[in-house]
Amino acid sequence: MSDVPGDGATEDGGAAPTTVVVADDHPLWRDAVARDLSDAGMDIVATADDGPSAVNRTKATRPDVLVLDLNLPGMRGHEVCAALGALATRVLVLSASGEQQDVLEAVKAGATGYLVKSASRDEIVEAVRATARGEAVFTPGLAGLVLGEFRKMATEPQPDPSRPIPELTERETEVLKLVATGMSSKEIAAELFISHRTVQNHVQNTLGKLQLHNRVELARFAIAKGLDSPLG
Repeated sequence: MSDVPGDGATEDGGAAPTTVVVADDHPLWRDAVARDLSDAGMDIVATADDGPSAVNRTKATRPDVLVLDLNLPGMRGHEVCAALGALATRVLVLSASGEQQDVLEAVKAGATGYLVKSASRDEIVEAVRATARGEAVFTPGLAGLVLGEFRKMATEPQPDPSRPIPELTERETEVLKLVATGMSSKEIAAELFISHRTVQNHVQNTLGKLQLHNRVELARFAIAKGLDSPLG
């Protein structure tokens, strides 16, 4: 996997392309998604048609992104996410289901984003790119559902309330607060009058300091700390 996930050859002039595993038990759909991503400059390092294969091939190839269907034979999508553990690969669920339970199960198990299969080719390609950058991508209407669930979970006892919080810079704290409100990197950039790339750098620095893996975990952390109020 590249040292900077998501820096594809078509976007950053010569950097390694985004690597992807596509897991779906419908061969026509799986092959179409793999072809579209490949045509967009990404490197399809493996495909899988069942849950165990998705886990094994993702662990073997360590791609930037696993594009994952929920209804795989052998293991459900959220079980695949859980089985990947602390692997740095980010998971984008691409499912026919937009049911609340399916969405929340996947995100709680570690999925970075969730897109329904009615999304267009361009939407899927951009969602994979955004996922590789560490952004949380959701079909419209689902982001609010996930943030609402995180707010509810934030009222529950935390497993380690004494965990020290590394000190963030003032700008990192501003970005963190906006991440917690569900804003995208582009929206945060416009709000703070900084570049999209600068926002991404702040998010990556904050993830490192807090020892978190993606923006979904970051949003949950910020909400638990009461940082999801509009900037004053």
